[in-house]
This record gives sequence, C-alpha cells and structure tokens, in this order.
Amino acid sequence: MLRTPGWARTWTVLRLAMAVLLLVTIAWQAATTVSAAVANGWDMTTVLTNFFSYFTILSNLLAAVALAWAAGWAWARGRRAASEPAGLALALACATTFMIVTGVVYNALLRGLPLPGDPWTNEVLHVVGPLFLLLDLFLAPRRRRLGWSTLVVIAALPVVWAVYTLVRGPLISAPATGSPPWYPYPFLNPANFANGYGGVAVYIAIIAVVIVAVGAGVVAVGRRRGAAASVVTAPAS
Repeated sequence: MLRTPGWARTWTVLRLAMAVLLLVTIAWQAATTVSAAVANGWDMTTVLTNFFSYFTILSNLLAAVALAWAAGWAWARGRRAASEPAGLALALACATTFMIVTGVVYNALLRGLPLPGDPWTNEVLHVVGPLFLLLDLFLAPRRRRLGWSTLVVIAALPVVWAVYTLVRGPLISAPATGSPPWYPYPFLNPANFANGYGGVAVYIAIIAVVIVAVGAGVVAVGRRRGAAASVVTAPAS
C-alpha cells in the first residue's frame, strides 16, 4: 500500500498540511511573543533573537521546510522517481531526528514548567509535530537509503546550537529582568546547578547521546525502507 500512487498523493497532502500547521503555529507563537514585548517595553531585537534561539522553534522550522519541500518535489517530479533526492532525504532525516528529540526532552524534562506560548502551540510543536515526523519515517513513500555518514551532519547541527547558546547566554539580558543571563531552557543555565557548568555538561551529554541514538534509528529505518524499495523497483528498471 505504501508504494501505490494513491498513498503517495495522500501522504503528500498530509505533509503539506503539517508544514502549514507548523508554520502557522510558529507564527502565532511569534506574534504572541512580540505582543508581550510591546506591552512590556522589552527590546524587540533581543526578544526576536531569543525566540529563534529555541531548539524547538528551529527544529519545527526545519521540519516545516523539509515537509513542504517534500510535498513540492512529489507533485513536480516525485511521481516519476524511485526515491527522494539526497538533499531532501538529508533534510528529512535531520528534521525527524530533531523533532523526535524535541518531543522526548519536552515530555521528560519540560512538561509542566512555564514556557512561552499558549498551551495549544506547545502541544503542536512538542507533541503533534514530533509524532507526525515519526509516522513520516515509517509511512512516507520513496524513502532514500542514506549512508551512515549522515549521522555526522545530524550530530553536528545540535553541537553548533549548543555552543552558540552557551556562549550567548551570559551576554544576553533576559527581557523580563533586564539583566543577563538568558538561556532558552533551564537545564542550560549553570546557575541552576551546584556544580555550575558541570551540571549543564551532564545534561548536554545525555541529550547528545539521545540525538545520536535517535539519528541512528532514523538512518537505519530509512536504509531498510530504501533497500526494500530498490528490490521492488529493480525488475521494472
């Protein structure tokens, strides 16, 4: 069923719908954040930069772009292709990994804590989106078989984000207090731990292991599905 033209069209529509939902949700949360900044007289540049410094926002933006790209490719050329182009497959692998990790971290560490945005936007960005990307991994047609070197890219992007966050944090004032530091998540703030950056390092190490493990799972599933698709299409080619 997953290789029929009807299923390909159905999943393409679902991908596009999810991309739109994620973008609308991000836009809504951004508008809410801007409104709060205006009402409280906060520095708008800092507020917007902080907003786009959340791993959740970046992961969901990547997911929306990858899903929209996949839908556009499917309608334009995908019906004549056996698998996704390599760039699209890499974007989907990264987005899937980051979204799954976002869902895991949110539900394990952050659920119940006060977070920016309305409750429904947090559920879409931390639960609905990650679940869809997980389903996309197993149900989307034309999955490409990526090499294991993909894990290097998957692991590198969060490392860059973590370094950026830890370097920037002590230099940026929290809009609500007017004084530094500002960190997007409490487990990145060394002031929350008795041993300072040692406590932060422990959390970063745990999350890094989770990212690599999830990324390996995403690549493994894609390789298995891509290999199966090659076997099915080989006689026809």
